[in-house]
Amino acid sequence: MDTDIKLVDIEPTFADEEFRTPLKFGTGVIEAITSLTVKATVENRLGDTAEGLGNILLSDIWGYPSAEMSHEERDEAMREVARRFCAHLLENAEFGHPIDLYMQAKPQLAQIKNEVGQDLDVATPMPLLGALVSASPADAALHDAFGKVNGICSYDGYGKDFCEHDLSRWLGDEFKGKYAGDYVYGTYKSSMPIFHLVGGMDKLRRDEVTDDDPDDGLPVSLEEWIERDGIFCFKVKLTGHDIEWDVERTIEVAEVVHENRDRIGAKRFYISTDSNEQNPSPESVIEYAEKLRERSDLAYRSLLYFEQPTERDLNEHRFDMSEVANHRPVVVDEGVTDVEMLKLAKELGWSGVGLKTCKGHSSSLLYVAYARENDMIVTVQDLTNPGLSLIHSAGLAARIDTLMGFEYNSRQYLPWAAPKLREKHTSLFTVRSGRVSTETLSDTGLGY
Repeated sequence: MDTDIKLVDIEPTFADEEFRTPLKFGTGVIEAITSLTVKATVENRLGDTAEGLGNILLSDIWGYPSAEMSHEERDEAMREVARRFCAHLLENAEFGHPIDLYMQAKPQLAQIKNEVGQDLDVATPMPLLGALVSASPADAALHDAFGKVNGICSYDGYGKDFCEHDLSRWLGDEFKGKYAGDYVYGTYKSSMPIFHLVGGMDKLRRDEVTDDDPDDGLPVSLEEWIERDGIFCFKVKLTGHDIEWDVERTIEVAEVVHENRDRIGAKRFYISTDSNEQNPSPESVIEYAEKLRERSDLAYRSLLYFEQPTERDLNEHRFDMSEVANHRPVVVDEGVTDVEMLKLAKELGWSGVGLKTCKGHSSSLLYVAYARENDMIVTVQDLTNPGLSLIHSAGLAARIDTLMGFEYNSRQYLPWAAPKLREKHTSLFTVRSGRVSTETLSDTGLGY
């Protein structure tokens, strides 16, 4: 097809970002992180050229957890995987649709990460999830460039008029004659609720704030954030192994929101929970839910879904999650690194899939299609995405059927990142009544 693209050049660049306040979740604390931006230059079959961009934070503590390696060691390994994956794409450049180009290259990631591990003599092999994070900006850059070189919104280029292959190539025969474009909206939603992250170290009430906290004009406590932004969707980080603490923390969050209910931008509020796989079993999640129901009807009623409470390796114990889902939907996140794992999650009783652009834009489109055809819900989380990666994540959420809105916590932890983009997309980066507007998203590429 004339709209097919071929990679002409690709350039990964790295920058250091320092968090405003520490972010604590199941496996540790993040205070500083690497931001990876990839610029891809492509041409289509008509000879037109364009540049596309992709960005993500290399969250090693999430994608490459290891007690045997320092943050610096894991970070360097992820940087090197990014460099080598970009080089692989360029060395094997051919014309194609960006979904096909990425999905054809994706299997190479296993070899790349293993070679990097050997060359750097790492103590812990990098899991595929870490490699996916490192590769994701290249995938996004291809999609952005594809839209730009053809003068279209990238999401308008996923139908039969632009794709040589239908989804059966990647999802199986039941998807013959179906395309990714069949599962995305024709336009962006005009606005969306945002999920505010309540980290394990976050202050809840203004009287908890001390002189040691930032004094930079932004809120510190949850109470202050509600007052400023009218937020009504919350993602609460839990320990997973300390049920009493988790129950109390959820109740405290619910009570703070309830006390400030006149300030939120909706008639009710919602809480999702995330223990980052630290729950030892489905039974521990059920215990948490039942104790929460016994001790606080307010908190229990506010529960919207559980995000990946148990281990990311779904094959390790093959936990049956159906009883957890009897309380609330339970969404798989880290456990899905390819279509086969999503199919397994469905078999094991998971209710839905959490999308993260850091796991690949192309893969996200496939997961959406599979989820829609199999009655699974879809949520959109982030990795504290700032700047380009926030716009990318918001654009994806605005084009698909999601449960509520999308996660946006960079305004809490990286509020000063990408000032030019924040100025260009003020309404997307500014939360009012718990929502952001997509009015500034452009109609070419990924909307940057």
